[in-house]
Amino acid sequence: MTSARSFGNYDLSSALADLLDNSIKAKSRNIEIKCIRKDDGPEVRILDDGGGMSLIELHRAMRPASTNPDEKRASDDLGRFGWGMKSASLSQCRLLTVITRRDGVLSGASWDLDNLANWKMGVLEPDDIQALANLELLERDGTEIIWCKCDRLSEFGQVGGKGFNDIVAHAKEQLSLIFHRYLGGEEGLRRLRVCFNGDALKPADPFFRHHEATQPQPKETLTLKGQPVEVQAFILPHYSKITAGEHDRLGAEEGLVRNQGFYVYRQYRLIIYGTWFRLVKHGELSQLVRIAINIPNSLDDIWKITLDKADAQLPSGLKSRLRDIVDELKRKSGKVFQSRGGRIRVEAGRTSVWAKYVRNGEVRYYLNREHPQIAGILDDEDKEKAKAFAAALGIIEDCFPVLSIGEDYSSRPEMMNQSAVDRITFIEKLDAALPSLLLYAGGNMKTLLEILTSTEPWSNHADIVAAHLKHKGWN
Repeated sequence: MTSARSFGNYDLSSALADLLDNSIKAKSRNIEIKCIRKDDGPEVRILDDGGGMSLIELHRAMRPASTNPDEKRASDDLGRFGWGMKSASLSQCRLLTVITRRDGVLSGASWDLDNLANWKMGVLEPDDIQALANLELLERDGTEIIWCKCDRLSEFGQVGGKGFNDIVAHAKEQLSLIFHRYLGGEEGLRRLRVCFNGDALKPADPFFRHHEATQPQPKETLTLKGQPVEVQAFILPHYSKITAGEHDRLGAEEGLVRNQGFYVYRQYRLIIYGTWFRLVKHGELSQLVRIAINIPNSLDDIWKITLDKADAQLPSGLKSRLRDIVDELKRKSGKVFQSRGGRIRVEAGRTSVWAKYVRNGEVRYYLNREHPQIAGILDDEDKEKAKAFAAALGIIEDCFPVLSIGEDYSSRPEMMNQSAVDRITFIEKLDAALPSLLLYAGGNMKTLLEILTSTEPWSNHADIVAAHLKHKGWN
């Protein structure tokens, strides 16, 4: 049993996810999770209102490798190897206790890694069950799993407040993502309510399907070994069309670039995400592309689903079609950025970065010397600095890569992109420009706002600029 602690690559969120799989299989509608800090170590309790287990079923469930992964299972079965409850629980604790009620009959059993004499599983007496079980379980059917001696949730037996809170917060975010289709009650699924330390988890839809600027692509059903594989792609909104909070939720901890790619669901439960399976590279222009793939549990073997259900391998039979889908989506995603780029012809009253003149049939592009940030440096009191800057502008204009741009645009227009790649980058550039712009405005905030709302690139994203200035207290 001790070796089960090394099975899979569990953290708190993935361990809890395995237990929620079992609760969903048991037809639960409500699950309550409690992670409690105690002086002698954390304690975790997971209570569901499913059908519970009989004494015989409990003993079978507590037995290692209790099911054969090659056996045919019900289509809604989220299990795999029969190790889930044991491996997930023991990856986090040394004492696992399960109390369950079926048709009014209570049963309980435990595994204690510090007391495995003769490989005997602990069987709870009625008094022990009454003392340990949640009061709700004494009144209706369901199952409660209790983790004690949670050495993996502490460091050397010490439970730091911030560290423990960070682990719990991360687990909440991950479960909201992993089970978002159940939490949202997607059509055809039984809606699931999960309460974690008193907070009801909200579905974290990685495709932002509710947003009017999200571009859902048509669903496609591929066939693998005679089984359906559902594929649907989404192009997320450009950062200028979402709020800062929405941008942060979409990017999560690692940002939009790292979260692009395939989102593989097994029976609508998220298995793996943020990968292209080496079909293409992660890139800036594809950062808005996310593709949902839903597979049935009958294809576990060919997808090589791991014990902790946190990884999978793309079958060769799907690679060609999926690569074609990705290539087409990258072109569409590039156009989302391209459509937000700057224009030489701008509205009246707007100041562009680039300008052009046409003389005797010759077109020449030059940097607009009236642009506030450029003009501010050209008017610098340090005349040598201003002269050097003017010379640098001249070099940039003389070396403008006209032929290269023309060739790229004629052959791959969808790949052309020159705007800031995301909200964070845009704001970083804005912050860098603000001091010189404020100086150019003579320190007048009203003048500064007029400049920002009428000058590229800031005028293209006026809502982001206004929100950032408000955040900085520049009202």
